[in-house]
Amino acid sequence: MPRASSGSTACLAICTFLLWTLRLLVAFNSDVPQEATSTQRQPRTSGTTEAIVMVVLVVRNGEHSLPHVLGALEGQRYPRRQMAFWIATDHNEDNTSAVLSEWVHKARALYLSVTLYDKTQPRFYVNEWGSKHWTAERYETVMRLRQEALNAAHAMHADYVLFVDSDNVLSNRETIQLLMDERLPIVSPMLSSRTTYSNFWSAINADGTRKRSMLYMDVRKRKRIGCFCVPLVHSTFLLDVTRNETQALAFYPPHPSFTWTLTDLSVFTYSCFRAEMKMYICNKENYGWLPVPLKPKATMEEELDGFQHVLLEIMVEDPPALLSQLISLPQKPPDRMGFDEVYLINLKRREQRRRRMLNSLAELQLAAKIVEAVDGKALNDTQLQTLGVEMLPEYRDPFSDRNLTRGEIGCFLSHYNVWKEVLLWNLRQVLVLEDDCRFEISFRSRLQQIMDDLATTEIIWDLIYIGRKRVQPLGAEQTVKEIPHLVYPGYSYWTLGYALSFSGALKLVRAQPLGHMLPVDEFLPVMYDAHPEDSYKQYFEPRDLEAFSAEPLLLQPTHFADEAKYISDTETSEELSSKFARGKGSLMMGSRGSRFESRPGRVVLTRDEF
Repeated sequence: MPRASSGSTACLAICTFLLWTLRLLVAFNSDVPQEATSTQRQPRTSGTTEAIVMVVLVVRNGEHSLPHVLGALEGQRYPRRQMAFWIATDHNEDNTSAVLSEWVHKARALYLSVTLYDKTQPRFYVNEWGSKHWTAERYETVMRLRQEALNAAHAMHADYVLFVDSDNVLSNRETIQLLMDERLPIVSPMLSSRTTYSNFWSAINADGTRKRSMLYMDVRKRKRIGCFCVPLVHSTFLLDVTRNETQALAFYPPHPSFTWTLTDLSVFTYSCFRAEMKMYICNKENYGWLPVPLKPKATMEEELDGFQHVLLEIMVEDPPALLSQLISLPQKPPDRMGFDEVYLINLKRREQRRRRMLNSLAELQLAAKIVEAVDGKALNDTQLQTLGVEMLPEYRDPFSDRNLTRGEIGCFLSHYNVWKEVLLWNLRQVLVLEDDCRFEISFRSRLQQIMDDLATTEIIWDLIYIGRKRVQPLGAEQTVKEIPHLVYPGYSYWTLGYALSFSGALKLVRAQPLGHMLPVDEFLPVMYDAHPEDSYKQYFEPRDLEAFSAEPLLLQPTHFADEAKYISDTETSEELSSKFARGKGSLMMGSRGSRFESRPGRVVLTRDEF
């Protein structure tokens, strides 16, 4: 039989590739999700025998994340004697090797088997820009390690392999069992992040690159719930290695017909495609979290900040991420970041918010004093009269055209009490936080930079918003020339968080706002003369509060008004009776202004005033 020419061989290879590509595009690129159906296999195990799952971790510079990643895996409600760990680490700049060594030493007595491959030296790859830069050498190293792990799973006759990236936190303690129960060849738990980024692709181009698809946001935002067939999953996924097709799967070496960009994920995905093993993303539950990828030149500090933000985001809805019980952790003593006091305003009946904020502040190593908020819903008319509360005559809520609510009065009084304490104790500068805020990435370092820049430039300031709702379009506010991450704020809502100086507190208290009360987030723009309602301004002179705002903002609310878990203690409470409007009732006592004795830069008040 004559030997095929090189031209015909090349033609055959091209035709084969095009055929596989066509099948790939047809199978995965529909905007209609393909849900898991009757292709699910039957359970393999019987009686009380549990399937064996090997957990694979490939770690680099994971000292900061491993206590939480391993803690989450330790916390999985799955029999430990049916779990094996295969861990590899290489090219570390931090203390990853020591952390893993300690964990492995203690874990071997608890799990079916624990294997550690450690190649910490050298610390860097040749020609890499930093630890987030993926060179060809690094890709090949990871591909070889993952392949070795896959081979080990086959050798020990494991039923499943759970690949987990070393910064993925499986906060749902049922994740392993839930994924197994889906009985799919390859299934990934959809992980959350601070953006729309997640651990799957919804469509793919013929060259193996990512393709945009409407399916992605439907799944990511859970507009559709289920397990959906997708062309690629990554970061964390469960592989059923009992299937015969898995013998053809490989991370390394690439298949001879492979022409995509060389990465561990692309090589593995291509092999799955050729073996006709479909991948699924499951969003039925909240399984866990992952950080948003960083740019190749990102620093280790940025990587640490990104993972810390994952931990903070977990606490918005769930308890704090579990810490490993097998790793010795250093103490993290809190401080006040140079502020004389950090105030956390919290209603006593909002225990869950208080607990979440204290956990979050502990993660940020920020020491705070809890200020018991005034519960406006519990205030009666007599108490309001005694406090000298009179509603600003012209005030109507700009959205609902209603009067001031009792919740808004309680909120104002809570902040007002903080301002008075600043004056009482002659505090130079303080930080004020409400209990329904969530922290943006790099909160601590960015706030510290602002305060350092203010000290260096010697700019006089009274109040600095770190969390608010901008009313003007983004970019409409003027940037502070000397400090590019500060702006002069326009009309704003919310008092999620702000830094306040002694002079700022003095100006706010001297304005005697209780006698002309409006919501505190309306009062502040009046005091820095940016409120659009001129009729409010006549009651407050002078309006010379030196206000600034962080840009970008450092805080956001935990929930917005259109979200299911949104709770407001201000807007949904009872409206204030019109008799508390100035001149409309005879029951009001005169406003009791504080007795001030001025001194340069300070004020003395009698303790009775507080």
